[in-house]
Amino acid sequence: MKTKKSYSFLYRNGLSLVFLMLFIFALGMQFFTGWKVHNEELQEAHQAPMALFPYLNTGHFISATFENFESEFLQMALYVMLTVGLRQWGSAESKKLDEPEAVDREPIPRPDAPYPVRKGGWLLRMYSSSLFICFALLFFISWAVHFYGSWRQHNLEQQLDGLPPHAALAYLLMPEFWFETFQNWQSEFLSVLSIVFFTIYLRQKGSPESKPVDAPHAQTGKD
Repeated sequence: MKTKKSYSFLYRNGLSLVFLMLFIFALGMQFFTGWKVHNEELQEAHQAPMALFPYLNTGHFISATFENFESEFLQMALYVMLTVGLRQWGSAESKKLDEPEAVDREPIPRPDAPYPVRKGGWLLRMYSSSLFICFALLFFISWAVHFYGSWRQHNLEQQLDGLPPHAALAYLLMPEFWFETFQNWQSEFLSVLSIVFFTIYLRQKGSPESKPVDAPHAQTGKD
């Protein structure tokens, strides 16, 4: 009987851990540099600078953070859903044009299958779309928090300029918030388009996001 090889926690979770550390580092640097920028803006308006940690609760930080989260989760939600039915000839990010895929098979309630698969019914139906549902919920939550932060920052700027604040609904109809929104969305759509298209012709040996180096350009999918 073949003995199952044991791997360390770091080896088994290296990809997640590296990206988690990169995320924490980048968020920390955004927080610190954003605090500096915000205080420069306050000083230019002849206002007292803000201490470091209270900056976390400002519209300046909340808006800048969640407008990026929002666009990332929108990108992933659409990517997960659109790749179900749409194809791209030659792309490693597409299902094959005319061959059955393992991801399309009906779930089998094996003993080692996830609990919703073994349970069946509405729980299985929900679980079958749980990845999209998760990203969609994260998108809508991030969109709402981005709007809240952007609205607060807008009204602070109004106050510093000696102008009256705007109600939330009035701000929602203003172009400022939607400019922030669409400038992030378009960059995410471009990044997905880039990986879908470039994986047709370009390769990265060893990456699961690439076709094999010797694969023909016409090969659709990773195998």
